[in-house]
Formats: sequence, structure tokens, C-alpha cells
Amino acid sequence: MSNFSLNPVSTFFNSLSSTRKVALLVGFVLAASWHLAFAVPERVNINTAGVDELAAMLIGVGESRAQAIVEHREAHGDFVSIEDLVAVSGIGNKVLEDNRERMAVSD
Repeated sequence: MSNFSLNPVSTFFNSLSSTRKVALLVGFVLAASWHLAFAVPERVNINTAGVDELAAMLIGVGESRAQAIVEHREAHGDFVSIEDLVAVSGIGNKVLEDNRERMAVSD
């Protein structure tokens, strides 16, 4: 039987040392996942989202802060800008800055 391989990729991979196989694998993983580091998070509309959605989507916002956002919106009307969120009890500049790219006031 000949040494002819029907799968040149397999032949190439098997010819590599263990160290090079690991390096190649790490390179593929990094190349395949690079977009996760630069991905823009999905935005949540703070004028229409409910408590569960706000708590799930916003960093540092649990159910109680999400409930405060909804109650403030119901009492005072829609937020005109994202910065208006600091008027909500428990929401400060840190929460606002941590979530700026995650929030929207319209669809």
C-alpha cells in the first residue's frame, strides 16, 4: 500500500511536533474568537424594557435597580437621553458609564 493520503490536512497536522500542534490550535481559537473582544453589546431600550430585561442586560443593575428605573419611567415619562437615568435612585455615573453602549432611548 502506498503512503498517499487522501487528506493532506491530516498529513500536515500529523507531521507537526506537539508544541507546534498546540500553537496552531491556540492560533485557530484566537482567530475564531477575536470578535468576542470587540463585539458591541446588544442595546436595551430603557423606555420600553421591563424589569427582567433591564436586570439581565445592564451591568450593576439587579432587580431592585431595574424596578426603580421602571417606576421612575412610569412616574415621569420616557427618558429623553441616557444621561437622564442618573435621576433614578440608585443609578449613578458609574452605572451609567458601565452601560452607555448597552442602552438606548429609542429603537
